Amino acid sequence: MKKGICWKGGLGILTLGMALAISGVALAETPEHEFVGVQKCALCHKKPEQGEQVKIWQETAHAKAFEVLATPAAKETAAKLGIDDPQKSGKCLKCHSTAYYFTEQQLTQAIQPEEGISCESCHGPGKDFMKKSVMEDKDAAKAAGLIIPDESTCKKCHNPESPNYKDFDYKTNWEKIKHPVPEK
Repeated sequence: MKKGICWKGGLGILTLGMALAISGVALAETPEHEFVGVQKCALCHKKPEQGEQVKIWQETAHAKAFEVLATPAAKETAAKLGIDDPQKSGKCLKCHSTAYYFTEQQLTQAIQPEEGISCESCHGPGKDFMKKSVMEDKDAAKAAGLIIPDESTCKKCHNPESPNYKDFDYKTNWEKIKHPVPEK
């Protein structure tokens, strides 16, 4: 009896998954590492000796990416795409919120969509590399999931799939968001 219930439950899950795939609903892939959110990153990266990276981020369009979805222009663009509320649509939030991490589904509760595009969109989910002992060893940090962003990282969102896409010049845009650790 138990085998039948288990088999039927598994078949139901498989059928649901196939139905979603056929209908075009993307199933979110769980990242290998866990998210921690900007407040955890800020514990170290708000300090002057680290270059006040959180302060720099807060002054960029990335930090305001969720807010921009509430503007009349964003609502107009969304309406043309059949989206009622861009701040609730995975089609918009996949690039306007780290919580969605390039998918149409919220992948983490550690980050609220309102955080916008924060540290872990570009640097990867940070739980395994956030410790100082790991961060001090770049190879260990990369092995623990740290991403050193490059042009391909940016083009996950800055690409022709975006309804407001304009040619993306990586070098010019990098200058607007860079936040290096000061030389010692």
